[in-house]
Amino acid sequence: MPSLVAVCAVHALRPDAGSVGVTAIDKRAVEGAVRIGRLGVRADVQASRKHHGGPDKAVYAYAQDDAEFWERELGRELAPGWFGENLRLEGIDVNGARIGEVWRIGDSVEVEVTMPRTPCATFARWVGGAAARGWVKRFSDEGRLGAYLRVRRAGEVRAGDPVTIVSSPSGAPTVLQMYRA
Repeated sequence: MPSLVAVCAVHALRPDAGSVGVTAIDKRAVEGAVRIGRLGVRADVQASRKHHGGPDKAVYAYAQDDAEFWERELGRELAPGWFGENLRLEGIDVNGARIGEVWRIGDSVEVEVTMPRTPCATFARWVGGAAARGWVKRFSDEGRLGAYLRVRRAGEVRAGDPVTIVSSPSGAPTVLQMYRA
């Protein structure tokens, strides 16, 4: 049964060389029940609203399997939130999810898959060190992107909650197919 490994929110705004001057990519797991509303996880922020946030990018989900792949590749632990994700999920193929697919998390929250994450230079700077060189291409080529979600029904979630696929539109592209199109 797919489940929620962690709910993550911004830990600290960090200085960044990009046009905004700060980044909110430094997300960490939050303890206990956390409210998810129309615009995302309570207490989370997006430093660049031009590229992140809003109703169609309210929540960013990343798969535990993909995080473990990158842990092996980079030779370090990548705790929930390291990818800037709000939800770390296990037992669900986030990149194979269809655009328009609806998931229920816990008893009440419903989210809809809207689009893939597009890696950016801010993400590469966050990765840091030698791995940062060519990171955007490497991350893109690997196809372990994660997905943005629209919140269809607000409520509270917590680590350990089950994730259920409520509906999946047949014929709709997957997150990865949409990214590569």
